[in-house]
Amino acid sequence: MPRPMWSGSISFGLVNIPVKLYNAVKKKAIHFNQLRKSDGCRVRLKKVCPSDGAEVEANNIVKGYEISPDQYVVVTSDELEAIQPENAKTIAIEDFVKIDQIDPLYYDNCYYLTPDKGASKAYFLLLAAMQNTEQIAIARVVMRNKEYLTAIRPIGKALALSTMHFADEIVKITELEDMPTDFSEPAKKELAMAEQLIQSLTTKFNPAQYHDQYYQQVMTMLEKKAEGQVVTGQPDVKPGGKVIDLMAALEASITAMKTKNGSGKGKDHNDSEKSATSKKKKAHA
Repeated sequence: MPRPMWSGSISFGLVNIPVKLYNAVKKKAIHFNQLRKSDGCRVRLKKVCPSDGAEVEANNIVKGYEISPDQYVVVTSDELEAIQPENAKTIAIEDFVKIDQIDPLYYDNCYYLTPDKGASKAYFLLLAAMQNTEQIAIARVVMRNKEYLTAIRPIGKALALSTMHFADEIVKITELEDMPTDFSEPAKKELAMAEQLIQSLTTKFNPAQYHDQYYQQVMTMLEKKAEGQVVTGQPDVKPGGKVIDLMAALEASITAMKTKNGSGKGKDHNDSEKSATSKKKKAHA
């Protein structure tokens, strides 16, 4: 059963809604331990002082900010706690915006917000108002000694909070060294072929159909090794060269998609094409 990682309140005008914050994502990851190659003994990592080689216990470690080479300012948890804003336990809503105004580049981690005891009425009032106006809230919150910009939006019968990057944290495209500065318009025929290929791949988004294939392959390999089976590697596949004839590549891709759809696969793609054709006929009627 998930446990709340933070509790506070949503500040909405003069209304305060006590809430709890839960992780909305369970990340899957495979963790490996480090072993000594000769006998498989697990290697333990220790925190050691380089000046005398002595191991440093956790209760003897403090936070330090480097102000110059090998010069630090020591900061305690109490000092950081003392300078937190007065509303450190409040998710302060500042604005409401349309969700399509936010580039996904700004989103970071996602959480669920649930009403605390006695806050259900105000919670669902805010949820319904946001659904009816099709707006999401932009708010600030302080968690773990860091201020976050957040976006609160309705998801079904609950509110979800996504932490966001601040504008000065986003790397600008102009800062990328390998980004071409000259943009040439594509040829009309190539553009039409590319659009046709996109259309053939267009479908409704179904997140359940996408899986972490590499994760599953690693787990299968580990299970086989644990059972004593010999695992053989796959033959190396040399990466293809650069595409010389763009039109030929587009035509081959479209032909492959048509063959795939004709064999009974990609049903959603066919349905989307039929829907688009139907709409065009109605428009001309």
